[in-house]
Amino acid sequence: HSNQRGSGQELAQHHEAPAEVKTLEQHSEFKHWRIAPLIGHTMVPAGTSSDHFAIPSWGLDLEYWLNPKWGFGLHNDLEVQSFIVEHDGEEMLERESPLVLSLDLLWKPWKGLVFLAGPGYEFEKEENFKLLRFGAEYEFEFGHHWDISPALFYDTRQEAYDTWSIALGIGKRF
Repeated sequence: HSNQRGSGQELAQHHEAPAEVKTLEQHSEFKHWRIAPLIGHTMVPAGTSSDHFAIPSWGLDLEYWLNPKWGFGLHNDLEVQSFIVEHDGEEMLERESPLVLSLDLLWKPWKGLVFLAGPGYEFEKEENFKLLRFGAEYEFEFGHHWDISPALFYDTRQEAYDTWSIALGIGKRF
């Protein structure tokens, strides 16, 4: 009988373990930082027509969340191709792999939906531009503080051209 009693205690201990793990997950602390590399395309105007070029881009987002609803983000995008856009209505402006940096206010009103807006700057060897960025993304969490996030951004450059971007990021909170 002593062997059977030991087996019963081992089974009881085995059944308690999953409940303990679940309790630990429920009490995990809020992760304030999030980093996410992104791959995407930036749509830039194609001369005087309403057409756009799709320029490949890489991004890296670094975010700090004050609480689950509000945060700040440093969003960086590198357009990895050179292109030419119309500037001031007539002059053609060549852009060689410009780097866009923006400091955005982040707002998460519902589940994984994030709206963002903020000032930024486009750096390029010939001419730099101030810009404003507006966007939205949705963070689909898949465990251990990882997420995948499709994103849509609109950048309006001061006295220059506007672009919009679509991207896909893989995020990690820490």
